[in-house]
Amino acid sequence: MRILLTANASYVPPRGGATRSNMLWLETLAAAGHECRIVASDLSHDRAGKLEQLRSEKIHPQILQSASAGGVEILRQGPFLVFAASDPARRAQILAAQIREFQPDWVLVSSEDLGQVLLKEALHAAPERVIYLAHTPQLFPFGPASWNPDPAGAELVRRTAAIVAIGEHTAGYIARHLGRQPVVIHPPIYGSGPFENLGVFGSGLVTMINPCAVKGISIFLALARRMPEIRFGALPGWGTTSGDRKALQSLSNVTLLANVTSIREVFRRTSVLLMPSLWYEGFGLSVMEALLHGIPVISSDSGGLLEAKMGTRFILPVRPIERYEPVFDEHGLPLAVIPEQDIEPWAEALRLLMTDPVLYADESAASHERAVRFVSSIQPAKMEEFLRSLTPAAAAQPDGSPALPAGLSTLSPEKRALLLSRLKKGHAPE
Repeated sequence: MRILLTANASYVPPRGGATRSNMLWLETLAAAGHECRIVASDLSHDRAGKLEQLRSEKIHPQILQSASAGGVEILRQGPFLVFAASDPARRAQILAAQIREFQPDWVLVSSEDLGQVLLKEALHAAPERVIYLAHTPQLFPFGPASWNPDPAGAELVRRTAAIVAIGEHTAGYIARHLGRQPVVIHPPIYGSGPFENLGVFGSGLVTMINPCAVKGISIFLALARRMPEIRFGALPGWGTTSGDRKALQSLSNVTLLANVTSIREVFRRTSVLLMPSLWYEGFGLSVMEALLHGIPVISSDSGGLLEAKMGTRFILPVRPIERYEPVFDEHGLPLAVIPEQDIEPWAEALRLLMTDPVLYADESAASHERAVRFVSSIQPAKMEEFLRSLTPAAAAQPDGSPALPAGLSTLSPEKRALLLSRLKKGHAPE
């Protein structure tokens, strides 16, 4: 099969759990012999951060075309050809061009597509071959968590050949608010093990991943101020703003952590993970990763975090975000209005885990055992099996003409070279 993935997110380097999940799905597909390509965003607005992450995570893409040529950077990252464009309109053009040139069997549109620009383009160019990857409820065009509820956008999602949800909680949300039943496929993001129990009582950091407004940085900062005797760690992510960094750096008991190739490197320094999310979570990949290594997690009761916690203790109520200001931060995200929170339950839970070795050992062991059982049930090949089970109808071109032959194998070497030349010059093949 030929698989084309698209999203309005950076893939080289990857930013966020949704992106990393999609990359793992593609890597599994590529390892099984399928050809995969990606049309995505880039980080031209944060070049320094991009270079730092590439270095720290030891990512070494092969640059085939710089972004100065038609506003599109073409890279070879492992088994994938990646087309990255910072301009949304240019990105949609490249998506259309890739559908015409690459003739994918399936176009996977990730939910990191606010406004459904890519989804609309994909459905126009490949109407029977589009699958919606549902990661982030705030970016869905439907439901109470949506940043931008849009009946027309919701109808586009309904028109897709299938919807893939990353967990049972998200699948239920989609079924309730869209009226379509997704298939649940857990991304094989956790690796194959063995999963070492890294939980060590009292000797590590109290860590938060992606500290930012929607993830509950206000609770993290309040705890760090209230408990100066405890060492905290913060791993900046896709939502962390310069203001967040300054607030974290102002506290002497908070250490800013660098991006790493493997999250295990963070957990080796961690005793407790904080996940005080204030927005509706689709699942909670970081929670599962921590539990998998025996790191107790204190989390909010937001959405899919309840599912990810696997029935372990220390799930605390929060006052969730209910509205956003009509302005955007430096990452292009709407500014959340943060409700005042009750910090006392968080401080008490943290105090218990940091002072009671028996409680800590019990929670670490239960976390590790339940997470290992869950991850052992994940089938890495399930996405491939699901795609093979689908049968798209014969699709016509947007102008009504018959579909092009699959792939480029039917084109002469001269025509293949012409297509590549036109693409490198920033033109869609005609």
